[in-house]
Amino acid sequence: MSAEEKTLTARNLRVEFGLPGGRVARAVDGVDLDVAPGEIVALAGESGCGKTTLARTLLGLERATGGTVAFDGVPLRYSTRALKAYRRQVQLVLQDPTGALNPRHTVYDAVAEGLRIHKIHDDEPGRVAEALSLAGLRPPEQFFLAYPHELSGGQRQRVVIAGALVLQPSLLVADEPVASLDASVRGEILSLLLRLKEEQGLGALVITHDLGLAWSIADRIAIMYLGRIVEQGPVERVLTAPRHPYTRALVSVLPAAPAVKAAVAEPIVLAGELPDASRIPGGCRFRPRCQEVASGNAASVLHQCTGEDLKVLGPEAKPHLVACHLDRNLHEGARMAG
Repeated sequence: MSAEEKTLTARNLRVEFGLPGGRVARAVDGVDLDVAPGEIVALAGESGCGKTTLARTLLGLERATGGTVAFDGVPLRYSTRALKAYRRQVQLVLQDPTGALNPRHTVYDAVAEGLRIHKIHDDEPGRVAEALSLAGLRPPEQFFLAYPHELSGGQRQRVVIAGALVLQPSLLVADEPVASLDASVRGEILSLLLRLKEEQGLGALVITHDLGLAWSIADRIAIMYLGRIVEQGPVERVLTAPRHPYTRALVSVLPAAPAVKAAVAEPIVLAGELPDASRIPGGCRFRPRCQEVASGNAASVLHQCTGEDLKVLGPEAKPHLVACHLDRNLHEGARMAG
């Protein structure tokens, strides 16, 4: 089976939650996304934009209200048996390794847990040792009888990653995988993910609010705002030439490589807070905070920004996709002028 066939896909994915008073929170409001083995995709945006809900839905931990999740072309089913088989291929790596590991379990038991759940009994010690070795804990036997409190934060995160690798998945979904780690350890874990990609063909969806992390590790990036992806494409293109006003604002405050900082000369301070997901504005959902609207630069398309919703960014041939009326108007004008 080819790597291309093992792609995780979401199409027009929607997740809604009922709230008191009959309100509905549209946490994920139409998302198209692909993640294939051998590539790292970063999903970035402010806290509360829907990133974690999207990740949980891709893993089958939340049920979609609409749209589809599929792996290897097969729609996700929610029976215990189907989810069990699916999670051998798509594994979760949690943000907090201390919370993810049972303090009463040794490293061996923590890594072997997945094998036991899936009733994989052949050569358990060898499989555990191989997973620990792949995660950078060598010699692996030295860690078998250790407990989480005896390890550093970086070692604990490597144990969590080994627990995912022991099932030989095609993809990882990593939710802020280095957010709880010291700066000195972050680079080690990011290098590990890159090595797993290069040597094992492992793919990953990395959930993050840190564009610097995305710049360091990702092949592609998707920028999420209020339940929907507003810009996506190759990470170098999106971060060095951001086209959506929201992406430009995020990039403007990024203490990163000169190539990225050159994309937006001055810091852009967004007005207000991220709106409630139960009160998504009509038209462009970013309009109430958009610096282009506030400055008057979007006057020519303001009627569209106010009253015309933007389509979901789908799996199109164009490598760099943007959901912005002003950007569309500028690029259409440039194309006609050319």
